[in-house]
Amino acid sequence: MKTEHAHMTECAAEAARVARAVPADRLDAPTTPCAGWGARTLINHWVLYTSHGMEHRALRTELPEELVARDFTADADWAEQYAAQLDRAVAAWSDPAAWEGTIGTGVSASPAADTAAMLIEETALHGWDVARATGQEFRLSDAAAAHVLAIVEKTAALYRQYEGFADEITVDAGASGFTRALALSGRDPQWTAG
Repeated sequence: MKTEHAHMTECAAEAARVARAVPADRLDAPTTPCAGWGARTLINHWVLYTSHGMEHRALRTELPEELVARDFTADADWAEQYAAQLDRAVAAWSDPAAWEGTIGTGVSASPAADTAAMLIEETALHGWDVARATGQEFRLSDAAAAHVLAIVEKTAALYRQYEGFADEITVDAGASGFTRALALSGRDPQWTAG
């Protein structure tokens, strides 16, 4: 749990850095690495699930409908609000009890550690999406990148079944761990904003 939480913390810190550097004039960019999503839609999804969703899952509480429908980017200080919410979410997962048992009910229940892994993956991959859509890079340490790659390797086939990931992109055998994670998730590591 300590290692996984350290990777979660690193991904969240990088997500906050990227958010703070999003230029206001890029919020309405029509294209992103996520086909069919403009920048505002992507950012709202990222903010909702990687900060609010992350905290609510740790606490085993439902996301309020008000948050699901909210345009976070409508607030001038959305990036600072996101960074603060990421801090709360990461703090909620610092409790070892958050990593125990299951999250969800019935057929949607999954081990808490698997849910945490999915949240780390979502924070990093959509963080890269936002970074690229707004002219930035998303940077992770080799250890965190290897962790994200291991998660993507475990989930890619299932996500592809439900159209959460596109087909794998071919990259050089010597590509970095994070580049390989992006490619395996169906993202083109060479994608740039037009």
